[in-house]
Amino acid sequence: MAEISRDSESGRGTGSGTGGGTGTGTGTGTGTGGGSGTGTGTGGGADFRVGASDFLLDGRPVRLLSGALHYFRVHEGQWDHRLAMLRAMGLNCVETYVPWNLHEPAPGEFSDPGALGRFLDAARRAGLWAIVRPGPYICAEWENGGLPHWVTGALGRRVRTGDAEYLGHVERWFRALLPQVVERGIDRGGPVLMVQIENEYGSWGSDQRYLRRLVELVRECGVRLPLFTSDGPEDHMLTGGSVPGALATVNFGSGARGAFEILRRHQPGGPLMCMEFWCGWFDHWGEQHGVRDARDAAGALREILECGASVNIYMAHGGTSFGGWAGANRAGDVQDGALEPTVTSYDYDAPIDEAGRATEKFWQFREVLSAYADGPLPEVPPAPPVLAEPAGIRLTGWAPLGTVIDTLGDPETGGRVPPVFEELGVDRGLVRYRVRVPGPRQPYPLRAAGLRDRAVVYVDGVRAGVLSEDHETLPEPVPGPAEVELWVESLGRVNYGPRVGEPKGITGGLLHERQYLHGVRARGLRLAAFGTEAVARVPFRAPESGAAGLYRGSVTVYAPGDTRLSLPGWNRGFVWVNGFCLGRYWWVGAQESLFVPGPVLREGENEVWVLELEEAGAVVSLG
Repeated sequence: MAEISRDSESGRGTGSGTGGGTGTGTGTGTGTGGGSGTGTGTGGGADFRVGASDFLLDGRPVRLLSGALHYFRVHEGQWDHRLAMLRAMGLNCVETYVPWNLHEPAPGEFSDPGALGRFLDAARRAGLWAIVRPGPYICAEWENGGLPHWVTGALGRRVRTGDAEYLGHVERWFRALLPQVVERGIDRGGPVLMVQIENEYGSWGSDQRYLRRLVELVRECGVRLPLFTSDGPEDHMLTGGSVPGALATVNFGSGARGAFEILRRHQPGGPLMCMEFWCGWFDHWGEQHGVRDARDAAGALREILECGASVNIYMAHGGTSFGGWAGANRAGDVQDGALEPTVTSYDYDAPIDEAGRATEKFWQFREVLSAYADGPLPEVPPAPPVLAEPAGIRLTGWAPLGTVIDTLGDPETGGRVPPVFEELGVDRGLVRYRVRVPGPRQPYPLRAAGLRDRAVVYVDGVRAGVLSEDHETLPEPVPGPAEVELWVESLGRVNYGPRVGEPKGITGGLLHERQYLHGVRARGLRLAAFGTEAVARVPFRAPESGAAGLYRGSVTVYAPGDTRLSLPGWNRGFVWVNGFCLGRYWWVGAQESLFVPGPVLREGENEVWVLELEEAGAVVSLG
């Protein structure tokens, strides 16, 4: 932790330790990328600004050696350890996104937006500066790119534009969120140096009025720190995503010199910065785990620094998309092809792995960064404790899906056509659709047109198949009359490209041969409904071998610590430990187990729930 001392007479401050030292400064100024950034100093604060060629702290050039660490992907009980790992790697700054949809699940209903402030306080204790990227869109391989489903569902393509209704929602969110950033600005003695405007907007649109309004709004909320944008190093992206009043930065994984040359064509002056140095990559379900050679990544990092640039390592520590918040991509050069849902783990092949341990990449990066440190780097903190011995989980209760939705589900609605998830208010989870096939009639193909994303189908109570976006029709024709149930799951909303905000569910109707089936009933089962008190009301009974449904069990732990939960032979679903949702599992890989943070466990009995959507296995274990 950096210690900060202040001279009571002069009002200036000095700091020992990387990143934590702050001094007092006064002065204001605004400018576009390459000009002088805004910087104000108040009692106990410092003046940070964008200079003609460098970032300036109280007039002195400073290089930002930052690492991405998303507070919402790390258990709060482990923030201090992860931040200490960043310091030990040689970084002086931490960067985080802020997911709007996590903190405003319904219009005007906020859920712990103060988590950001607590994280920034932890960063200051660790002796790190901070960069905040509040969106409103963040990408981040996060559900819907951080945009609330109730925004995209209602507004569609009007999001991320100067549309008045959209901006009204953004303004309410920013006015709730940004005061804690203002309070923790470096100009007030806090750690925050800069705030981002939008995110990779040049990959989406070209509405300059929208970007200018965001700049105005952030200033109206009291932010006097320098602002910046980040985009790919391509002409059309920088043209679309840059805005006067904000420093332009670029994102890439290699080829620093070429990337900065392109940036200089658009921004002749100002400090160079790679805001996202992609040192690894994320994984999709059904693919192999992606790995980037540590020496290759270290060489690319060295090239950035040799250009005299600042850097933000994305990701320094990836963590986990707990709670089913992982997003999805679309395949193809313009991200408009097949759905590619992202796994729960956000390990990212980062230098600090999902469990917070140093990898070979960590040591390679530490060697590179040590050449740019003011002094010896801190010692690497010990790894968090791990569960000493493997432990089997005893499954003692089970409830079929119908019972679960009767207990935890939203009210059932009826209509002529199937409503989408957004119309039902379902962000993450399932929707059960029910429809009657009239009869008598001969067997015809049954199709769920525009299915997003996966459906388990029952005909007259018997499982008839599993449908997906690429296979919308049941393998066997269905005669009439028949009662049909479709349990549809969202595998994650798209977080990047032109399909951001697309609806989930049965978006094109249910057809028997060419005839639409009307009179569809729908009922949502949201992951947020699985609370401890709510699940206690579920009437469990003895488990049935292999059956889909909600399983309840327990495991005895004598010394809690980090571990992994494995489900060999299980198909697809979600897991909770002591009410904490670890996220989605799926037998297709690349992920074979779920990370369990030590603080989730407690000494003694621990309760485990498994929501299996297709076919259950026999064993669940820790270790």
